[in-house]
This record gives sequence, C-alpha cells and structure tokens, in this order.
Amino acid sequence: MAEEQELDLVEIAPQAEPPVCKVIDYKKFLYDQKRRQKEIKANASKVIVKEIRFGPQTDDHDFQFKLNHAKGFLNEGAKVKAYVFFKGRSIVFSEQGEVLLLKFAQELEEFGKVENLPTLEGKRMTMMIGPKKKK
Repeated sequence: MAEEQELDLVEIAPQAEPPVCKVIDYKKFLYDQKRRQKEIKANASKVIVKEIRFGPQTDDHDFQFKLNHAKGFLNEGAKVKAYVFFKGRSIVFSEQGEVLLLKFAQELEEFGKVENLPTLEGKRMTMMIGPKKKK
C-alpha cells in the first residue's frame, strides 16, 4: 500500500501488541516530531533567579524599598537570592548581616518560603527564597 501511494511505512508504536504502523511521508513525520519537541521545550518552566544586595548596615528605607522589589519578584514566580556583601573589615559585622537576612525572610513569609538559610561564603552571606505555590 505504501509503495502504491509513494509514501513510507513508519512504525509508530513498536512496544504495542501488535506494533502500530502508518503509511506517511517519513520526512514530514520527523519534522513534526522535532517541532513538537521544540514546543514542549519552549513551554517548560524556566527558573528565574533575581538578586537583591544588601550592605551590613542597610538603612530602614533602603530595606523597605528592596523588600517591595522582592515581593514583586516572588509574585511573578521568580526566586529571590538575597545577599549581604561585606567590604573590607565589615566582615566583623556578620551577625548584623544574618539578622538583616532573617528579618528580610520574616517580612516575605506570606509571599515565599526560605529555601536556604543564611550561609557565609567568603565575603557574601546568601539566602534563597522561593515563591509560594499558588492554589
């Protein structure tokens, strides 16, 4: 039948009992498969990470400003990586940085959940906050 129509006999589901075959143009079949794979890849969710930087002595107004940005990022579905950068000898105030990040996490409790608690890596103390799942 395939030769009569000048098309190809393509095995669609070899694991089925009996195997499923179709009489189609094989090149078109491959093209459609690639296009479907590309669509699936395009629709896959991409994790977006937004960074917010603090200093160890960040003022209250700056803190509120950055907090509002973080709320917006979490509402959009992005993760927030908040970090305190210690310059020079300010590493002495690492406790202040940890308190600042914990306060930040507490303020964002209703918008997201803490994925990583504050950890000191070199001159940076970082913390990750992920968005809450929408119901």
